[in-house]
Amino acid sequence: LVLSNDTALNSLLSKLLQDYLEQMNSSAPSEVRSASSNLEIIYVLMMIGLFGFFTVGVMLTNIRARRLENSRDPYNTYIATDIWHKKDREYFQAKLIENYKLCCVFENHLAVEQPSTQIPEAKSS
Repeated sequence: LVLSNDTALNSLLSKLLQDYLEQMNSSAPSEVRSASSNLEIIYVLMMIGLFGFFTVGVMLTNIRARRLENSRDPYNTYIATDIWHKKDREYFQAKLIENYKLCCVFENHLAVEQPSTQIPEAKSS
């Protein structure tokens, strides 16, 4: 493409610029933008929904666990009562008395001090 003067070049450049601006201002790109905008909103809503789902799951699990702690479960009832402390104390006392009865002391009559006898001392050489 060979142009003879500056006016033809200016008109060609202005025509290209106008075409480009018309394409940018047309409705087709705005539809594409709105479609991508809708997808972004759906993505954000999905992320918030997943976060909410996991948060509610953790809360419900915690509430259920606390209810089980306060229930009339025999294990929790056993721990809550003070009977096992008394049973342990009685068992410990019975074992102590049993061990005391089994214990005996042997007296070594030769090791008892005898003030009348003299203990020989080793002589140094």
